[in-house]
Amino acid sequence: MKIGIVDLDTSHPNAWVPILKEMGHEVTAVYDGGTVHDAGEAERFAGKHGIEAVCEDLSDMARRVDAAVVHSVNWDLHVERARPFAEAGKAILIDKPMAGSARDIRQLLDWARGGVRIAGGSALRFCEEAAAWREARDPQDRVVTALAGCSVDDFNYGIHAYSLMLAIMGPGLASVRSAGVHIQHQVELVWRDGRRGFLSVGATAGYLPFYATVASEREVRHLQVDPDRLYRTFLAATLPYLAGEAAAVPPLAQLLEAELAALAARISLLEGGRAVSLEEAAAAPGPGCDGADFAVQYRMKARGQTR
Repeated sequence: MKIGIVDLDTSHPNAWVPILKEMGHEVTAVYDGGTVHDAGEAERFAGKHGIEAVCEDLSDMARRVDAAVVHSVNWDLHVERARPFAEAGKAILIDKPMAGSARDIRQLLDWARGGVRIAGGSALRFCEEAAAWREARDPQDRVVTALAGCSVDDFNYGIHAYSLMLAIMGPGLASVRSAGVHIQHQVELVWRDGRRGFLSVGATAGYLPFYATVASEREVRHLQVDPDRLYRTFLAATLPYLAGEAAAVPPLAQLLEAELAALAARISLLEGGRAVSLEEAAAAPGPGCDGADFAVQYRMKARGQTR
């Protein structure tokens, strides 16, 4: 495919472009909206990676490419950035978190129902460690419970823990309940078949790796994810679908269970720890998690500034 890169806010664009090229795709256009970087970053990035077009307008990029990769650190911009490509019928890969509000999740699902190929979210949903555990496990050995977690923050990074849990336990979440905060935010997830899992996400004094412990009726397994293989595994899993060469595995509605679960956990925390169904979270009218505020903090941290 001919691929366009939208926004250069994080380390991901620099890391992903060489992998995209190794996989046989052309990265032909780049756009940066200036959320984190000053003017001229798109030109510098294009020169570094041999990208022919620096676009000032995303409608122009949509005419040039087969697919767009949206990297905006402000997740509230993802739908806006994706819209020109969705309207042009182009494929879209959206970096994590895909959306921070139920309204934006509904829009992404509406586009997908209309035939737009959309994938994305956390690479943990596709990690090799969870895939190997699923392949090796005895399906007759029922899972009792699972614990997953990571550090840094509740949503932008915490979404990795939600996605890792879904990679292990599969889709079908019914409800989410905040168990409160003790250093990190502890969250209970309940599946429609009655299984339960637990997450611990948020800032800690040191960096914690992506981890999970799964207890079944016959054994306990601990998984610790190797971050060095995540990007390639993620892109290898999603690009064939975006190119129209494979089915979506998993489909968008299942990928977005991670974001909906995180939004449900936020509602539950703010409302005293009551159980919040995914259906309620999907219909929530509120603003959700504030992507613009997070982007301001991210920019300041990138520049070594404090408020």
